[in-house]
Amino acid sequence: MDRFALDRRRLFVGSGLLGAGALLAACTSNEPAEADSKATAPANSGSGNDEPGQDVVIGFSAPAADHGWIGAITTKAEEEAKKYGDVDFQAVEGSNDVNQQISQVETLISRKVNVLVILPFDGNALTEVGIKAMEAGIQVINLDRVFSSPRGARTWIGGDNYGMGAAAGYYIAQQLTAKGVKDPVIAEVQGIADLPLTQDRSKGFEEALKTAGFKVSNQVSAQFTVESGQQVTSNLLQAAPKIDALWNHDDDQGLGVLAAIDQANRDEFIMVGGAGSKNMMDLIKADSGVMKATVTYPPSMAASAVKLARLVGQGKGLSDLVELGVPASITLTSETITKENVDAYLPLGFES
Repeated sequence: MDRFALDRRRLFVGSGLLGAGALLAACTSNEPAEADSKATAPANSGSGNDEPGQDVVIGFSAPAADHGWIGAITTKAEEEAKKYGDVDFQAVEGSNDVNQQISQVETLISRKVNVLVILPFDGNALTEVGIKAMEAGIQVINLDRVFSSPRGARTWIGGDNYGMGAAAGYYIAQQLTAKGVKDPVIAEVQGIADLPLTQDRSKGFEEALKTAGFKVSNQVSAQFTVESGQQVTSNLLQAAPKIDALWNHDDDQGLGVLAAIDQANRDEFIMVGGAGSKNMMDLIKADSGVMKATVTYPPSMAASAVKLARLVGQGKGLSDLVELGVPASITLTSETITKENVDAYLPLGFES
């Protein structure tokens, strides 16, 4: 184990992330299994839980699909539900209007669905309707954006924002150290700066870089959109005539980041993305530009949320755990995609 891998393990153990991220390893992890001559089945093979069981009505609510990642969330939830003949999947139209989303969830409550899967546009604002559902006897799976009270959900499942930043930071630290770069200029293109998820990503990035004695030299904030990504990166490139590495938090806004890089005719640095879009994976595989890696924040979590909702509705637990019930909280691991492993991840990518 190299020094950076050891430091990463220590950092993740110290923050409690290793144990949390491992909870769904056997049934939802997208980490490619290493070749093993003794293996008798794929790591993600089904279990008895996939056998037909009690009928379950699952209500689903998420924001409007105006972003590649959010669009993939809804698509993957629908696709997973179709795999089960015992699931009646009832999705309401996505909305970025908090009041409208609350109203739509209340409609699902009035239909007396068995379980609700809710990715709230605003976790704080949707908490009360989550509590209302729980008090009505409807179990809630809170997807990704966290409710402000644990009373609002039976189980939370989502991505690891701190882990995204740490994964990006460790990759960049390894690459620059291997090149013998002593005092690198490292740039960071955030999403929306005042969101807790963005702050968690930046904290993970900063702390991982610190293990190599590196730091962020230039940091700008975008809005998770192509247009904002292009604008702030254009300004960044003008302010920094030389860069050694750049981390962009979000692969959707990354299209704009890359447009600005192309427009400025810059190619002296390596770039790492965030989330795992197919667009970025294709560039990583081509290996003909600055894009060298992306760290995952998998929209497949929506499919896992549907699986969990079905299990909760049927009174089942995860087959690989000793405990009888589904865990109350599940954090998915952020993994690093490079040209060496990109083929394994391409089927999981989403279109930006």
